[in-house]
Amino acid sequence: MPESIFPLVDATEITRLVGRNAFERGQAYFRQGAVVDVSWNADTRVISAFVQGSAPEPYACSVTLGTTGRGFRPIFSMCDCPVGIDCKHVAAALVDTNARAMKPLVASPARPEASVAADWKSVLGTAVGIAGAGADAGAIAEVDSPGSVPMALQFELRERATRTHDRWRGPTSTSASPRSSPAVAATRRLGVRPVVRSASTGAWVRNNLTWGTFMHQANRMNLDPAQHRWFAEFAAVQRASRATYTGQDLDWIYLDEFASPLLWHLLDEAERLGIALVGVKKDASVAVARRASVGLDASAGNSGDLTLATSIDFDGAEVAAESVGPIGTHGLYSYALSPRFSVALAPLESPLADEQRRLVFDTASRAIEVPKNEVPEFLADYYPRLRRLLPVTSTDESVALPEQAKATLVLTATFEPKGRLRISWGWRYGGERLLPLQSTGADRALRDDAAEDRILSLLSHTLTARGWGGADPSVAFASRNVFDGVDAAQFVVEVIDQIDGRDDVVVETVGTRPDYVELTEAPELTVTTVETDKRDWFDLGIMVTVEGRTIPFGPLFTALSKGKKKLKLVDNSYLSLEQPVFERLLELIEEARSIAEWETDAPRISRYQASLWADFEDLAEETVEATSWRAAVSGLNAADGVDTVAVPSTVEAELRPYQVDGFSWLVFLHTHSLGGVLADDMGLGKTLQTLALVAHARQQPVAADSGETRAPFLVVAPTSVVSNWVAEAQRFTPHLVVRSISATEAKSKKKVAAISAGADIVVTSYALFRLDFAAYNLGRWAGLILDEAQFAKNHTSRIHQCARDLKAPFKLAITGTPMENNLLELWSLFAITAPGLFPSSRRFTEDYVRPIDRGENPQLIARLRRRIRPLMMRRTKQLVAPELPEKQEQELQIELAPSHRKLYDVVLQRERQKLLGLIDDLDKNRFIVFRSITLLRMLSLDASLIDEKYANIPSSKLDSLMEQLDDVVAEGHRALVFSQFTTFLQKAAARLDALGVPYEYLDGSSRRRKDIIDRFKQGEAPVFLISLKAGGFGLNLTEADYVFLLDPWWNPASESQAIDRTHRIGQTKNVMVYRLVAEGTIEEKVMALKAKKAELTDAVLDDEAAFSQALTADDIRGLLES
Repeated sequence: MPESIFPLVDATEITRLVGRNAFERGQAYFRQGAVVDVSWNADTRVISAFVQGSAPEPYACSVTLGTTGRGFRPIFSMCDCPVGIDCKHVAAALVDTNARAMKPLVASPARPEASVAADWKSVLGTAVGIAGAGADAGAIAEVDSPGSVPMALQFELRERATRTHDRWRGPTSTSASPRSSPAVAATRRLGVRPVVRSASTGAWVRNNLTWGTFMHQANRMNLDPAQHRWFAEFAAVQRASRATYTGQDLDWIYLDEFASPLLWHLLDEAERLGIALVGVKKDASVAVARRASVGLDASAGNSGDLTLATSIDFDGAEVAAESVGPIGTHGLYSYALSPRFSVALAPLESPLADEQRRLVFDTASRAIEVPKNEVPEFLADYYPRLRRLLPVTSTDESVALPEQAKATLVLTATFEPKGRLRISWGWRYGGERLLPLQSTGADRALRDDAAEDRILSLLSHTLTARGWGGADPSVAFASRNVFDGVDAAQFVVEVIDQIDGRDDVVVETVGTRPDYVELTEAPELTVTTVETDKRDWFDLGIMVTVEGRTIPFGPLFTALSKGKKKLKLVDNSYLSLEQPVFERLLELIEEARSIAEWETDAPRISRYQASLWADFEDLAEETVEATSWRAAVSGLNAADGVDTVAVPSTVEAELRPYQVDGFSWLVFLHTHSLGGVLADDMGLGKTLQTLALVAHARQQPVAADSGETRAPFLVVAPTSVVSNWVAEAQRFTPHLVVRSISATEAKSKKKVAAISAGADIVVTSYALFRLDFAAYNLGRWAGLILDEAQFAKNHTSRIHQCARDLKAPFKLAITGTPMENNLLELWSLFAITAPGLFPSSRRFTEDYVRPIDRGENPQLIARLRRRIRPLMMRRTKQLVAPELPEKQEQELQIELAPSHRKLYDVVLQRERQKLLGLIDDLDKNRFIVFRSITLLRMLSLDASLIDEKYANIPSSKLDSLMEQLDDVVAEGHRALVFSQFTTFLQKAAARLDALGVPYEYLDGSSRRRKDIIDRFKQGEAPVFLISLKAGGFGLNLTEADYVFLLDPWWNPASESQAIDRTHRIGQTKNVMVYRLVAEGTIEEKVMALKAKKAELTDAVLDDEAAFSQALTADDIRGLLES
């Protein structure tokens, strides 16, 4: 929308709306440029604006205008500032609108240069009283508007007069007289009013015109339209910049009150429009000059006194100061009353402030005399201040005015004890007096602001390149004045040494300055390990050398950990810590110091931290290693660093190549008393590899003089697997003495020590190990072997604590699922087998679990893999057993029967409403939440599982299973059927009984487990119904080649274990796996969640990308979605 159509709003009406105080503050806001944006909608008559106030964001305000006979007035306003309505922001917006409405005047063509008088005399002659020098007003061209009445702007010097009647109305004004008393002359003001040319006499007459005439839209006097518009805008500009008129002469506008500098643009346009500038009398003359200059002129009399007088010139010609008056703050006028009235107007180069205005007009009426004996005081104290207000000259050169003293920036550096530096900045202008860096106001006259700003700006630019200085130099230099230690050294080298010697800067030193030196060469790092009295720990030495100077580790570590950028040494040298070698060193130190044995003064590293040592080696120029450290770590750090060991001849099995590798790795760990995790896939012979290790260990000689007998290996396994361990040991290592413990000491009346005496291997269950831990811990063991070690994965459980506390020189965890749900399970295994590898569970959660879960640092997974790699061996069947028959997996979508679907949807909505308010506090409500989830999972299988009253609702999943088994059995195949719910397995058994299909059944309550397994292995039944918990491990059922998973679970490891009962070494047929998933139920959500959890396991153990790991509140919300 063009700005030319912005409305002009009467300032009187603005004041009436917001009040005088808000109006004046709004004017100040406008002058400061606070109005960010303004727009005018002529249809709705609404002004909208954004005005910057004290808040960070501008306030939005709007004003609705109404019309009056004189134009527009504000009738309603709103603002989102705390005041809300009729505020200073509204006033600022209206003042800005008025300024925009006048912009067409500013953009009007300037008065052409050719119209300027030929010389300054023709412009100023009338003002100084030289006859014949002024221009005749009648010479102004007539307006080329046939039939219209031409107009002029009439000027008159007026002075106050007392009314003869109605004195209660106050004084009025009259034409100024040359004979007026000084008191009355002091009230003179230059007024202007509109006049028209008389058609009969040709004189300029008022003809009932007033400024109020132009407040109306209509032109009822046949005035020239363009000139009429000009006078209307002249009055509007005056009204928009003042709240009200002063005085009682409403038909005059006094130029000392004309606050807007748009006056000069209006006068330029008046000339273009042919508007005459006239006086009251015909012989009067009015001229407009281009520039007015004001100053003070100093002169010395014969007596030595100094006279100071105002000096004013218009376009370079001096005028009488006593006959000069102000035009607002932006111009001056000079007048003469005799022999005829003449006046000249001129704009100032810059507006006069109040103090400047007072000084000009005080000295205009009378000169200032300074006695001779006080002239030095004037020149020293007053002259510098006057010079800041107005130019001061001595045109007759009778007074030698002193030049501005050169500004010098002074830095005073005080060196105090204990390496403290105290500084202060100041300015010196000759002599010894020191002025503060920032002016107090009282000393402003003595200073050269421009020179100070220039020096500070140049200095700030120089120092910013070295990290000093700032955007606001005066604030930056004054913000800090005390430096300690390395900060003092850095300031001396990087600031004082850089600025000392500049022409405009002086450095003054107090005290003895230390000889600071910055070390700039690259640091060299040496790392060492030294044996300690603790078997698994070595002292870690870290030595940094720079330019031949050794950096003590303690201060270096403290500085790095506190995020310091510099480090100062005792010899006053210092170095930057912002170097890649130190950044990486800090990362490694932070990781190492989280271990319990870490001490700043004596850092240590565990033999289990082989990969951490490798990172130190990569960083250092030199390493010095203890012999035992090198022996233990070198093989772990190299992928092929473990030498192949011959399998003992006493092992009655031929190990596959990958099993030999695993056995050799176990021997290496055992030889160096290092624990580890054997995490091969299920079915790859982890038990056989471990038995081979025990056989190898029993072949090693015992020192003849030790007086000790061999200690047995303690194997802890699930109860259902204990017998399998004994059987495997008797099969592959029959020469070893193997004993199992099947009851507590109290029940069996046999001591653990008595059973283990003379044994090579003692096998017990997790339950018995926990119950009789005190007895087990009293024994002497060659090592602890945890089979199906996921049983000890809960670090808060008693089993986990017992495994950690048992005294044994070697600990091995065997599991095909080292991580089922979250990374803390991995931590738990290594806390048992390699207690120096990771910090506490809390610190591990902060350093690894949470960042990886949130995806904050992708490099953390790579670091975690490096840390566990030397102490974990994991091979998949695809990697080491390519000859294994193919495993095909298929998901069968089962559609619920209509009655089943209806019931499921009702229960789902009920449980969702119940749970959604509880999920956010999952720990508190975990039991309730998982009870509802279990209910939905059971309902997805068979409605009668949640209530027998629904027994008439058919189970589509059982129907589908029976159809599949019918084909499998008919074709001579054998199948394993898994479910987590024994009640559902029992319903499947009942259906098989009804169909006459033989089967075996195994769950946690089954007795004579071995007999049940043997019957199936011998081929008496084609179907084996197994609960996931009872048959997920410890079984070798390669006789089956079909697997049916009746209900999915979000733990992928549990399903993998179940499948691997048959898809393992020894299988000769292809294995078919079917997952039965009820369509449109929680089972579909479980499948998606399981896939996500499997990705984390792959990321940590198999070098893939990481995803969220644990069953969180968001996971549960997802399970409850429709």
